[in-house]
Amino acid sequence: MKALGKILGLTILGLLLVIVALGFALTHLFDPNDYKDEIRQLARDKAGLELQINGDIGWSLFPWLGLELHETTLASTRTPQQPFADLGMLGLSVRVMPLLRREVQMSDITVQGLNLTLNRDENGTGNWEGLGQPPAQEDAAPTEPTPPAQPESPEEADVKPRRPLRLDIDSLSVNDARVTYHDAKSGQQFSAEGIELSTGAIREGAPIPLKLNAFFGSNQPVMRARTELQGTLRFDNQLQRYQLEDLRLSGEASGEPLQGKTLSFTAQGQLQADLVAQVAEWTSLKFTANQLRGLGEIKLRDLQEQPKLAGALTIAQFNAREFLEGIGQQLPPMAEKTALSKVELVTRLTGTQNSLMFEELNLTLDDSTFTGQAGISDFARQALRVQLKGDRLNLDHYLPPTSTDTTSAARRSEVKKTEAGAVGSGTTPLPDQPTQQAWSDESILPLGPLRKLDTNLNLSIGSLTAMKLPLEAFSLVANSANGLLVLEQLRGNLYNGRVEVAARLDARPDVPLISSQQRIVHVPIERLLESQGQDVMIKGLLNLDSDLNTRGQSQKAWIDNLNGKIGFIIDNGVLLEANLEQQLCRAIATLNRKPLTSEPRSKDTPFRELKGNLTLRNGVASNPDLKASIPGLTVNGNGDVDLRVLGMDYRVGILVEGDKGAMPDEACQVNERYEGIEWPLRCRGPLELGAKACRFDKDALGKVAARLAGEKLNEKIEEKLGDKVSPELKDALKGLFNR
Repeated sequence: MKALGKILGLTILGLLLVIVALGFALTHLFDPNDYKDEIRQLARDKAGLELQINGDIGWSLFPWLGLELHETTLASTRTPQQPFADLGMLGLSVRVMPLLRREVQMSDITVQGLNLTLNRDENGTGNWEGLGQPPAQEDAAPTEPTPPAQPESPEEADVKPRRPLRLDIDSLSVNDARVTYHDAKSGQQFSAEGIELSTGAIREGAPIPLKLNAFFGSNQPVMRARTELQGTLRFDNQLQRYQLEDLRLSGEASGEPLQGKTLSFTAQGQLQADLVAQVAEWTSLKFTANQLRGLGEIKLRDLQEQPKLAGALTIAQFNAREFLEGIGQQLPPMAEKTALSKVELVTRLTGTQNSLMFEELNLTLDDSTFTGQAGISDFARQALRVQLKGDRLNLDHYLPPTSTDTTSAARRSEVKKTEAGAVGSGTTPLPDQPTQQAWSDESILPLGPLRKLDTNLNLSIGSLTAMKLPLEAFSLVANSANGLLVLEQLRGNLYNGRVEVAARLDARPDVPLISSQQRIVHVPIERLLESQGQDVMIKGLLNLDSDLNTRGQSQKAWIDNLNGKIGFIIDNGVLLEANLEQQLCRAIATLNRKPLTSEPRSKDTPFRELKGNLTLRNGVASNPDLKASIPGLTVNGNGDVDLRVLGMDYRVGILVEGDKGAMPDEACQVNERYEGIEWPLRCRGPLELGAKACRFDKDALGKVAARLAGEKLNEKIEEKLGDKVSPELKDALKGLFNR
């Protein structure tokens, strides 16, 4: 037995010496460069790969099965003249004996000068398509049909499954690599250049340190970014679990969207994916973008079906104005220069491949705080959904500065001249009707973007300032889709009164259509005028209901096509700098043929109620039933307001009521002769004049005088003739004098 063991040992040693000798002979006597054509044909037949090896092939057999390729190009057999990859050098080696145990033990893998060029032509065909698909053999003889597979025998079914393949690589090094992608149809191009990748030992389940540097670029838009990534990789192929621990990503980006500015960014955290459970997550996320700082976590599930996102995001307070300007984003002019200087966000994230929502949102915007949810429910339709509650917001701070007078210079000059000529207590001539256009014909509505809007807004704000109007308990509900914008509800308390608005904008036709309904309840009209920078010509509590419609894209078009109805009542008010009592006194003094001897008791005219109904036709409002109730007087009016030039033309009648002896001057004492007489007044001129545009109508006053004279003559006839003549003769004489 001892001799047998010795013989077996010598036999095995001899066999090993033979194997070593054969390996030496193979590696020194066999040159793979002599078989390049065979290798090329094998790659073409088995993998649909056009392989061109321009450099030498180096190799070793034992104990390492090694391979080294130089100056190699790869192309699809469908496009052999368009290589998609060329390689400067590839070197790798594998231990032979572990392969028998299904273990891959490799030394360093080195890739030098890889250039991967991926092109898609105008038909959408890529130059890499066809890989792994051997070319069809047109002349191949028909083959016999493959017999159906036989069911496994019980013995085969009980065979122990193979051991999974195990990797053991000392390191991976990729230097000076480049990847480009070009789409001929769209013209888009992306690139990754200067790729440098290095790793430590790659062993399943063990930590693998890695480092990656690259420069990324695109042409639509032109962008350039430098990135550096470091971390530790772990993987388990059998469980399909992968982790990237202690990730650190940093870099800089520049290009057309940044308008010459640079964005510096960093990100870090823990990445892991479980493909069996179809989940992935990024925890302990920290990121920066210039001065912006944030924390969060992101989780994805259902990776292979319809991925769904959940997570959380916190952005520390930052100056959004400086941040946006720092990345080349020009903000529109804002009335408040410090707007957007304090922004802070805390929210929970939910989303899908086509949506992203910020839920349980807590947003701080300067001095305002909002809670609720907001986001895009459909990226393809840019469907914006917002439901927020806020404590306060001064919207004017974020709007462009507005001038106090937006009318044309010609109209301002005309109004100024008219106002200068209307001084005094109604003693100057009646002002002329304005003629200059008051509105701009510049297009305002961007129909293209409006037609694409898909929004659903629901806002509630405790205190909102908009257009200098302080609205309390403000609420807004609006939506838009397919070019139709609907303001379902706008409500708020204003100066202890209430405002309600509903409106529609139909942007689908070439000429957009607009309709609106407004209700104003017990709002001081003087405060409305003051807030808009207008001169206060009237005071009182305004109640208004309107239903209006128009069409067009400019202010001028809106006014020129304005139609509808307006009803208004102003309670307990005052007409400022317009003393109708003094005007009436002057008219009565004229008929009494007496001069006024006293100054007016007041420059204003108080009233209990002023009301009327307006019917608008193409920018001109007809008001046939203007009525004002003034202590001792009743005023009836009939006229038009031309909104195109902001002018008015009214004929007003004043009826004396109550105490006839309370007039401010002896010259205008009212006697029984003036009972039931409606004293004529004409109001004409720019709306800015208000009641200062009113003068007694001299022509109509002459008719009143003639009427009074006729009545007085009739009295004389009755007194002188008495019963001396027949009634028919007296009536004829009275009719003559009346005429």
